[in-house]
Order: sequence, then structure tokens, then C-alpha cells
Amino acid sequence: MKHKGETVADLPIKELGDEAPLYDRPHVPTAKKAPIDAAALDINATVPGALERLVGSPDFASKRWVWEQYDHIILNNTAQRPGGDAAVVRIEGGPKALAMSTDVTPRYCEADPFEGGKQAVAEVWRNITAVGARPLALTDNLNFGNPEKPEIMGQLVGCIKGIAEAARELDFPVVSGNVSLYNETNGRAILPTPTIGGVGVLDDLEKMATLAFKDTGEAIFVIGETTGWLGQSAFLTEILDREDGAPPPVDLATERKHGDFVRELITEGLVTAVHDISDGGLLVALAEMAMASGIGANLAAPPAEIRPHAYWFGEDQARYIVTTTSKAAVLKRAEAAGIPIAKIGVTGSDRLNLPGERPIIIDALRERHEAWLPIYMGAGRM
Repeated sequence: MKHKGETVADLPIKELGDEAPLYDRPHVPTAKKAPIDAAALDINATVPGALERLVGSPDFASKRWVWEQYDHIILNNTAQRPGGDAAVVRIEGGPKALAMSTDVTPRYCEADPFEGGKQAVAEVWRNITAVGARPLALTDNLNFGNPEKPEIMGQLVGCIKGIAEAARELDFPVVSGNVSLYNETNGRAILPTPTIGGVGVLDDLEKMATLAFKDTGEAIFVIGETTGWLGQSAFLTEILDREDGAPPPVDLATERKHGDFVRELITEGLVTAVHDISDGGLLVALAEMAMASGIGANLAAPPAEIRPHAYWFGEDQARYIVTTTSKAAVLKRAEAAGIPIAKIGVTGSDRLNLPGERPIIIDALRERHEAWLPIYMGAGRM
């Protein structure tokens, strides 16, 4: 490691990695789960009602009450504050900046540790990509129960293998990490939580993307394929009170292809807003973009072959929402690159309008989103 041409640190990395002690306890692989059949689900909630419950639930509610109590402005170099896909901090006045994000979905890791480990890395990679940055490296924080229990050790092994494969395939190397084991209460372990932190670089801060809709009348596209995967989804957990099925599979080659394409669109100024689709699915991501801007959208009906709740709340991977005023150029670029893309609506009004559903008012949605944590902490009222 050098600073201004002077070597300030020199560690034998190869020896530390290749010759480190190997922790290898007896373990039992986690049994595979079958995918959920969305068509067979008994769903009573309306799509707007489900969205309102999700954005006001503990996992999705705004954490503003927490982060506003801490200094998140770094020498006036904080270019993107909490609430977006990744934090962005200017480097020594610019034009370069660092993008940083952390993520993991423990319910995926419990259902399928290997896929869950892959997804945690891919999600952070997408978050950094969505602001226009080039992902560089990751760190992991492996939180598990008692590894002396073979099933817990199996979770640890599976997640590490998934993290390793994703790091290799996405060229997103692990440069540091730590482990926290024996996290149990009365013999019950926490969910496997291999938290991933990632960092990337923006070569030109002026080209940074944000998730907020920018203006009315802009085309909204989904990049990536939507099949309506509901296994281990937030919709299944929060709305149907179920935690079953296989988590969404992660195709790392597709993740890389779609992410590189989105980053190119951002760099070339062809998109006005960008947001990756993750927990909660397509409609939650659209709601987050709308709440960040106060601008709503008129949305198209789901494809006939996908049940509406699965379409709006399915958690298929390798997807992004982008808005643009250069519709023809974006479509042409996607076709040339072989990227799945679909126009799903146009920005405008103060609500999300879904065919056949009652309008979802943005201000009311934001109030639900912001209220849960202050109320829980005794700092607000219902």
C-alpha cells in the first residue's frame, strides 16, 4: 500500500490467505426447498393494500429517525445521503467519488445458504452499479449461530461458498471481513446473516445516478426478466405470514451483463433515475422512487401470464428500474446488447396508478413509510 509514492504498509497477503488455518467442522447441508407456485396462493390483500403494509413494516420503514441523529456529512463531501441504493462520498474535491453499500437477505440464506450468499454479494454489486459506480471490492461480516451444531455449520459453509462464487464471477474480490459466531438465545440461533459491504468508484461525480423520479412524462423501463418469484419474498412473509419456498435463483453472468449495461446507460447520460429491484419487488422499488421525488406514475397492467401480486411483488434478481427521456436510444441499446427490457409506465401525477386498482397517494404512502420507527421508539404518534 502506497501513499503519495511512499510505501506505508506491506503485508504478506499470499501467505496470510493461502496458508491460513482452515476451520472445518462437521456440517450438514441445508435441504433444498421447492419453488412456490404463485397461482396456488390464497391471496385476499389488494395490491395497493399490500404495498401500504410493506412500506410501513419494520424491514421497509424509513430509518431516517436513526441516521439523522448521526453525522453523515463528511467534510461537505457526501454526495448521496442515506436512502438511496448506495452512499456516495467525493474524494478530495472530486471528480472521483466512492460508492458504498451493505446488504443481505437472511431469509434467503436460511432457505438456501449457497444462493443466499450469492444474492448478498450480487445485491451489493447492484446497489453500487445503480449509482453509476464501478464495483471494486467487498468485505463480509459473517453472523451465525453455534457452529458446533452441524446444521449451523452447514449454513456457514453454504454461505461462504456462495459468497466466493459471486465474488469470482462478478470480479468483486473479498479484501477483508470478520466472523461473529454463537449468536443464540435460549438455544435458538439467529438467521444466517452474512452481511456484505461493498465499495466502488465513480470516475466522474457529475454522472452519478439517484433513485428519485426527476420529472413528469418520462418513460419507465424494467431491465431484466420478471417471472414473479414469490418464494421467501417479503410479500409472502409480511402479507401471507409464510416463510417457505426456495429463494430466487441468482444467475451471476446475467447479473454482470445487466449491471454493466445499466452502468453504461448512466455514464452516457441516457437515464434520469435508476433503482435496483430487490426486497419487495417491482412495486416497492417504484414506490421508493416516487416517495423520494413526490412524483407518481401511470403504470401498465401486468402480463396476462403472471398473477398480479407475483408480478408486482416477486423478487426476481438481476433487475433495475430506469427512467429516461431518450426512449428510442435506450431501447436500441438494449436490443443490440440482448438485454430484456420492458416499458411499464410513465412518470406523472401525485400517485401510483395501477390498472384495475385504487390509486396509491404518494404523500400517504410516505407518511406510512416514515412513521413506523419513530412510533416504535416512542418519538411519534399514530
